[in-house]
Order: sequence, then C-alpha cells, then structure tokens
Amino acid sequence: MSSNLVIVYHRQPYEEVEVDGKIEYRENKSPNGIVPTLKSFFGRVDKGAWIAWKHADDPANPDFERVIEIDDAYGKYTVSRLPLTPEQVTSFYHVSSKEAFWPILHGFKERYNYDPVDWPTFREVNWAFAEAAAAEAAEGAVVWVHDYNLWLVPGYLRTLRPDVKISFFHHTPFPNADIFNVLPWRKEILESLLACDVVGFHIPRYVNNFVSAARSLLEVETLKREKVKPELASETSALSEQSVVTEVGYNDRTVRLQASPVGVDVDYIETLAQSDKTAAKVKEIKQEIGDGQLILSVGRTDYTKGGIEQLESYERLLETRPDLRGKVRLMHVSVAANSNMTAYEEIQRDLEHLAGKINGRYGTFEWQPIALISRPVPFEDLVAYYRAADVAWITPLADGMNLVCKEYCAARTDEDGVLVLSEFAGAAVELAAAVPTNPFSHKSMDGAIQFALDLPPEERRGRMISNRKMVKLQDIRFWAEDQMQAFGAGEVPVDLITGGEAA
Repeated sequence: MSSNLVIVYHRQPYEEVEVDGKIEYRENKSPNGIVPTLKSFFGRVDKGAWIAWKHADDPANPDFERVIEIDDAYGKYTVSRLPLTPEQVTSFYHVSSKEAFWPILHGFKERYNYDPVDWPTFREVNWAFAEAAAAEAAEGAVVWVHDYNLWLVPGYLRTLRPDVKISFFHHTPFPNADIFNVLPWRKEILESLLACDVVGFHIPRYVNNFVSAARSLLEVETLKREKVKPELASETSALSEQSVVTEVGYNDRTVRLQASPVGVDVDYIETLAQSDKTAAKVKEIKQEIGDGQLILSVGRTDYTKGGIEQLESYERLLETRPDLRGKVRLMHVSVAANSNMTAYEEIQRDLEHLAGKINGRYGTFEWQPIALISRPVPFEDLVAYYRAADVAWITPLADGMNLVCKEYCAARTDEDGVLVLSEFAGAAVELAAAVPTNPFSHKSMDGAIQFALDLPPEERRGRMISNRKMVKLQDIRFWAEDQMQAFGAGEVPVDLITGGEAA
C-alpha cells in the first residue's frame, strides 16, 4: 500500500540493538527531540513511510533489508533504508555537508572547504533518496524532506513524481546571498528548493535570506510579503525582521515560505523537572555548590557554538571581579559533534587547554572555577542541572534555533533562573526577556554575565515568567501544527490533514 505521508530524513527513526543475535528496533533514548515529533505525524494518515540511510559495506548484499515495517506507539509505518557505503557516507555527509555546506550556512567562509567535495556522490545519494520517496508515495501524497544534506531531493522528486506535494524544512540558518553564493552549486540547490510547494525555516530572517539568494540567480517573483508575527519580532535580537516574504513565484509555480520555530516538548520537560528524582538531584547539586552561584553552558563542540569565546569571557570575569572567586562555578558541557571531523578535535583541545589554564590560575583545593564535561549528559540529569543553575549561558556565534535555552526555561517551573542568550541564536527572536549578548564583543559578553549574576530575585522571576510563556506557546506541538497548516496551504487533500488524531 502506498503512503499518504513520506518523511525523508537522514536518520532512522529508532535505535537498532542486537539482542541474542537478532536486531531489535527501539525508541530513541531521548523522547525530547525532532524524531518523535516527526513520527507523531503518522498518526494523522492512513499509511506513512520514512526514508533514511543505513551503513552497508556491500549495498548489493541480498540479505540487506531495504524496507522494514515498524509498529510502535506512533502507529504502523514503513522505513526504507538506503544502503550507503562508508565511502559514500564520508563523501556525502562528512565532507560535502559538514566541511562545505555547514560553514557557509553559519557564515564562516574562512572554514569553507571546497577542494575535497565530490559533487557527483552528493547528487547520487540525493537521487537515491528521491527515488525511494517516489516509490513510496501515493498519488497526491505529501513528501516532507528535512535539512540541507538533502537539498537536491525536491528537484529530483518533482521530475519523478510531479503529482506529489513537496515540503522542505531547513533546520539550520540560511545565509544571505553574499555568503550562500560562495557555493559553486548554488543555482542547482536553489532550483531544487523552488521545486517545493512549501519551504520552511525557523525564523523570518532565514526566509528573507533564502529569497535574496534565489533572486540573485533566478527570475523569482515576490508574490506576498507579510508583517512578522509579534512572537517572532524581538527587538533585542540581531536576527529580527519587520516583514517576511511568504510566497514567491518561479517557473509558473507558487512556493509558500514558512517561518516556524522548532520548540521543545514542554510537558515532558516539566514532568521530569517536578519529579522526586530530579528534586533529590537538585538538592545534591546545591549542597555541593553551597553559597555560590552555578552557571550552566550546554552545547556541541563546534566552532559555531562560541565555546572558546565564552571561556575567555569567564576568565576575564574572574580577573576583574575577585569577589566572585570561590563564589561562582561554570559547568561547561561541550559534547563532540562528530569524531570524524578534525576541526572539532582542534576546538576540543583548545577548550581543554583554556579550561585547564583558568582552573590552574584561579582554582584552590576547595574550589574549581570550571567543570568541563565532554561526554553526553543523560537528559534526566541535565534537567536537574537546569533546575539548579542560577544562570544558563548560551552564546553561540551562529545557531539556527538552539533548543537548550528553551529546555532551560521549560525546566524552570519554579520561575527562577536567568537566561543569557546570544543575539545570533534563532531562539533570540522569540525570547525577548532573555539577557541578550553579542558573543563577538568582549564588552557585551562580560557585561551580560555580570548583569545576570547580579540580577535581583524579582527581575529574575519576571524575565523567566515571560520566557516560559513564549516557550510554552511555541512548543514542539505548535511547530507540528504550523507545519500541518502549511501542508494545507499547498492544497493537500483534506483527509490527509484531518484523517486521524496525532499519536
């Protein structure tokens, strides 16, 4: 049976575990993520399918299961696994996506690495995804493609299946034309995205940047522009926009553009935050901290996350504020994003060196200024640290959204805690009550963290109440509904939108 909804995403929607020589498919360890939300859409349709890739040393091996049937809490759906060799994965994902596309998307032209890119392999992998989606989709189905490593899928799919409705969601920033056009494949990428019915981005700035890039190379007509919703118009963010393009025309087709910020599962986080186990862990953390204040920073080891700049600011704080020595501690969680990337290894070494230098310079037998953690922290433990931290210090140099800052606010059911947030995180256009900071400015970074540490209780509470209200309003379910409405705007059959309750 063909599928009404086909989700195309590079990750498989489960974890494979071998038990007694047999493979079992289990739910992802953290239910607070994008994969469970995407799977929840299958509860709305008669038949759903998921397209992903899977490592295969020999793609021609007849024992490789290309299609499997899953029956879990989200319903029954098909998973088509594309067998990719380690060489294909390295070329398509680690080199093309991470070394060429990632730095450009985040505005780091100096880190752009064009030389090793094998564009034919990227095309080949994207074609395989498009073929699999075309094979699974019913007449007039919705095919929902996710993220920049599958940029070419919409164009190929439109050729294979002109009848389907294609939606694409971009989970990273989208840069302006001057940056994006560094990519030599820019026109091919833009033409593919303009083959969609709907193209979604986190915030209006990325939508407008996409339009500027498209208009720089193609005859694209702006059909509709609207005032940005108040929920996405924080004046404290460098990424704010006053108006946003919502429809463009290209090749006699209308493409709807959608600004939908991804949120977090607030209900799930609040339940964890109020559990007895979390309360016990919070008490333990606070006993260890004593009278001091805890600053928490959580992110990946990536040059876009601003980890080095943050530690440098912390060192200046301890230098200029001797009264804070012994009274404040920074827990800096920086988890390796990809062990195959040399650039990330260098950042990790620099973080370790700088943290060691600060601890060596200011630490005592009783007090260490920094706890640097480079391994993943279980989400339940992280929620406890969210509850215990006086300040969440989230200062990326560039970030498509950033969900850590939203998780922090969701966890603060006590309405306490201060969020210091980079102006260059997409979430900053929503969280106007955060303490804004510019991570490119020493004065701004140093001033913001001192301001947060010295903030009176009443102002802390007022800011957190405001931030929590926004995080709860635009949670992960809000994003899901916003996307469904976008599908509807693309004239998706009514029974696809109303065919069932979400699981």
